[in-house]
Amino acid sequence: MAAPGELAGLGSLGATEAMSVAEALSLPAESYGNDPALELAWAMKAYQHAEVYFNLISSVDPRLLKLTRLDDGIYTTFRSEFPDLRIDVIDPEDLKSPAAKEKWRPFCLDFENRVEDFNYGTLLRLDSSKEYSEENTIFTTRIQFFAIEIARNREGCNDVVYSHRHKGAGK
Repeated sequence: MAAPGELAGLGSLGATEAMSVAEALSLPAESYGNDPALELAWAMKAYQHAEVYFNLISSVDPRLLKLTRLDDGIYTTFRSEFPDLRIDVIDPEDLKSPAAKEKWRPFCLDFENRVEDFNYGTLLRLDSSKEYSEENTIFTTRIQFFAIEIARNREGCNDVVYSHRHKGAGK
């Protein structure tokens, strides 16, 4: 993950440029080659999502959060398909190895028409007790992010983030 300062370049865009970036991001991936400006825009969008999500789990008891209208179904399917997957600290091989990709593919495709932007790139913390950082971040699909973060919220893995923020506030 790029450092926040490296992604801040998009923050200086005016309204017209920001609208152009937003419009470009809505086009199919096949419309582009390896456009560095577009890659930066995608990285910025993923970073902003990560920042908003981390602030959310820092501010609201994660066990009370509902991330999608399908949280129950996502969680049930995830734990049915991946009952032993360790979610407090993710091993990147559990997401990226060829065998893992084969196992994840049907899970992800199951949500193709039910979760908006199910396959968009999203940043996921490897260690749920830590903040987003270059060392603690992996790029996943949005449905993988939802599955793991819904499970982390329900199983108490994100409690440490919330507790840490509120312990500091009480001093």
